[in-house]
Amino acid sequence: MIRVGINGYGTIGKRVADAVAAQPDMELVGVTKASPDYGAEAALRRGYDLYAAIDDRAAAFEDAGIVIVGTLGDLLDAVDVIVDCAPAGIGERNRPTYEAHDTPAVYQGGEDAAIADGSFNARASGEIRDADSLRVVSCNTTGLSRLLAPLDEAYGIEKARVTLVRRGGDPSETDRGPINDVVPDPATVPSHHGPDVNAILPEINVDTAALKAPVTGMHTHSVNVTLEGKPTTSAVRELLRGETRLFLIPERAGIDGAGTLKDYASDLGRPRGDLWENCVWEESISVEGRDLYLFQNVHQEADVVPENVDAVRTLATDVPREESVARTNEVLDIGLDSLLSDGGTARDQVAADD
Repeated sequence: MIRVGINGYGTIGKRVADAVAAQPDMELVGVTKASPDYGAEAALRRGYDLYAAIDDRAAAFEDAGIVIVGTLGDLLDAVDVIVDCAPAGIGERNRPTYEAHDTPAVYQGGEDAAIADGSFNARASGEIRDADSLRVVSCNTTGLSRLLAPLDEAYGIEKARVTLVRRGGDPSETDRGPINDVVPDPATVPSHHGPDVNAILPEINVDTAALKAPVTGMHTHSVNVTLEGKPTTSAVRELLRGETRLFLIPERAGIDGAGTLKDYASDLGRPRGDLWENCVWEESISVEGRDLYLFQNVHQEADVVPENVDAVRTLATDVPREESVARTNEVLDIGLDSLLSDGGTARDQVAADD
C-alpha cells in the first residue's frame, strides 16, 4: 500500500486526493491547506485528515473550529510520496522541505521542468528509473503529448503546429481574466507549450501559439500536424479511438463546445463534471496529403489527475507503466466513449493485471 499525501487542497489537489483515495493500492494519509477556508471544510466532510501547510498558521485552524492532525512536516513523515498541488511557483519553495524529510515528490506543470528528476506523461514519457521526484506536465502539455505520441509512433511527425485558445481562469478564480477580450498569451511565438511538449517528446518538431479568452470551461486546441506517412482520415480516426485517454466526440452527439461537453460529463455522473480525457471532435479529423487537422478540448481542472496517480506509482513501485495506466483507468472509469459513436457500443476498458 502506497501512503500518499497531498500538499495543497485546491483545484487540482482535491481531484488528485479523490483519485488517490479511490485506488486500491494507495492510502490517502491526508491533505494540507494553508488557511481554514471552505476547502478545509470540504476536505473534512470527505473524511480526509487535514494538516496545516504552514506551521505558524496551525492556530488559525483551531480558532476557526477546524480540526487538524498536524502540520506539513508531520504529513511528510507519514507518507511514501507527497503530491505537491500548491499554486505555481510554491512547489519550488516546498522542495527543500520535501528533501529534508527524504520524501519523494510529484510536482505540477506550473513549476519549471528543472524542479524534478524528470517530466512525466503516462502515455508519452520514456522509461523512468530511480527517480526521487517527477513533474506532471501542464494540462495543455498533457493533452498534446497524449495526442502526438500515437501519431508519431504510427506515422512519424515532420512538424506539428498548434494554436491554443486558453481559458481565462478556472471557475473559482474570480481574480483572473480577461473579462471581455481575447489576448495573445504570450504575444511572442512560439509559446512555452511547444518546449514543454519537448520535455516529454524531445524529437518532435512542434510550434505553439496561445490566446487567452474570457471563458472558464476548457482549453481549445487547433492542431495541424504534417505527418511523414500518408494515412487516410478514417485510419487516423481509428488510431485515436484506440487511445483510452482520448474521447472522439461523434458528430451526431450534438456536442458543439465546452459547455455541452461539461453537461454531458455531468449527466454521465462524472464527479464535478470532470473530463479526464482529451475531447477530440471526430468530424474535425481530416487528412489532406500528409497534413492532419483536428480540434480538441482539454479540461484544465481534470486531465492531469490520472497522470498524478500514475506518477505516484512510478516513484513508489516497479509496476509497469501500461499496467498502472490500466489500473487507474479501471478505477476512475476512464475511457469515455459515446453510444452514438459508429457501431453504437462503448469501448471496453483494458483490464488491469492484478
